[in-house]
Amino acid sequence: MLQFETQLKKLKHDILVEIVKYARKDELTKENLDKIPDKVIHGKKATYRCCIYKEREIAFERARMAVDIDPNTEENRDVNIDDIKISEGDQIIYILEAACDSCPINDFMVTDLCRGCLAHRCKEACKFDAIYYINGRAYIDHDKCKSCGACKRACQYDAIAEIIRPCKSVCPTGALDIDQDTSKAKIHEEKCVNCGSCMSACPFGAISDRSLIAPVARMLEEGGKNIYAIVAPAITGQVPQIITYGQVKNAIKALGFKDMYEAACGADAVTVHEANEFAERMENGDTMMTNSCCPGFVSYVDIMYPELKDKVSGTVSPMIATARYIKNMDPEAVVVFIGPCTAKKKEAVRPDVAGAVDYVLTFEEIMAMFEGFGIEFAKCESEDVDDASIFGRGFGAAGGLTKAIENYVNDSEVNVEFKPVKISGGKEAKKVMTMAKVNRLGGNFIEGMMCEGGCINGAGKFMSMMKAKPSFDKKNAQSTMKTVLSNEILEEYKNINLERNL
Repeated sequence: MLQFETQLKKLKHDILVEIVKYARKDELTKENLDKIPDKVIHGKKATYRCCIYKEREIAFERARMAVDIDPNTEENRDVNIDDIKISEGDQIIYILEAACDSCPINDFMVTDLCRGCLAHRCKEACKFDAIYYINGRAYIDHDKCKSCGACKRACQYDAIAEIIRPCKSVCPTGALDIDQDTSKAKIHEEKCVNCGSCMSACPFGAISDRSLIAPVARMLEEGGKNIYAIVAPAITGQVPQIITYGQVKNAIKALGFKDMYEAACGADAVTVHEANEFAERMENGDTMMTNSCCPGFVSYVDIMYPELKDKVSGTVSPMIATARYIKNMDPEAVVVFIGPCTAKKKEAVRPDVAGAVDYVLTFEEIMAMFEGFGIEFAKCESEDVDDASIFGRGFGAAGGLTKAIENYVNDSEVNVEFKPVKISGGKEAKKVMTMAKVNRLGGNFIEGMMCEGGCINGAGKFMSMMKAKPSFDKKNAQSTMKTVLSNEILEEYKNINLERNL
């Protein structure tokens, strides 16, 4: 039985399960979408919101989002599963307006820790006369306040708090903004990298991602196609430690997939290709290069540091490498990538790699798929799954790519000085890329991961990184391939194009 860390996770899961069940029966009608809120929210008493009607309206928005109906602009309608797709230029992350709590947006606030002291250093520090007193206690006039923070720095009791909305504070590009008229969150799509950090951070679950779960569920139910699953290395952290990789593979095959491939195997191939590309660039006089496996990071560079776009590796990501390998083997293949990353949904349709991956599901979505199809890991047989090196599987955590390249450089004939600088999360990205922009990097290779901790902490994860990491480390260590070059499948990748079509 699945364990949920929060009620938000359970609610989203339950809605996705209902979508899967209706999709399997080809019954995603307007009338059935209307039924989903009553199926997932029981009783007549509200649990978290002001009333049961509000809770059901939010559930309804989630259901519509899951079948590609924009909950903020479109009327409810019947769903044509064939029309559910993501195209180039499409936004992945959306605000669910009914769910947004319009959190307070005053940047600074005097808390109850204010002692009503006589020094009044907060008032002396404020150059805008925004501090006033009632019965000796300090208050802030927000009409005058310029949010400079001088009062906070001056208070010896640390009684002035800086309040930033969780969604806004984690956005690496400033795409997440606040509507001044409604106080609700909004996204500037032209600045959004679709990393999903805001989705993970929002305590009200007011931000969600577009889903392709319905067409995938229907396709698996109908059969007749060669449907292959590629699983991200982070999958090993999303199931209990007692569940083997082989059981995960057979659970996926029980859904109707013809076979399952590890993206970690593609990661081994990417390591070799990217390391050789790096060496060539350094020989040609380049001063630095970045990775390209994190689509959120690639988009971040495009948007925030366009002058450094040419420093991004021309090598494809492990997802694309593995998909191209499968389609080279089976031209009729339909490829579904399963991972923790919402930005992968955008990467799959990016012009430089489009055509390799047909659908992308998150770990949240695949867990709903298992329940919707009535499949339990524990009841699936195990088998040996050993298609990737320990370093390829390590791509799922921050620093894993760097370790893989270091291993390859040490074991191969590549003669180059490798001085990596690692980025784990948006805050580090800004610091490191700013230093790179002014030629003060202190290294020659940047490993950029937009999610703090790496893919294992992606927005589409089912289990938190804290709970997933032990299982991830344990299962990855079971790989019998202890070096990148020990993976014999690398020979088969020599005929696969591993370059982005720039």
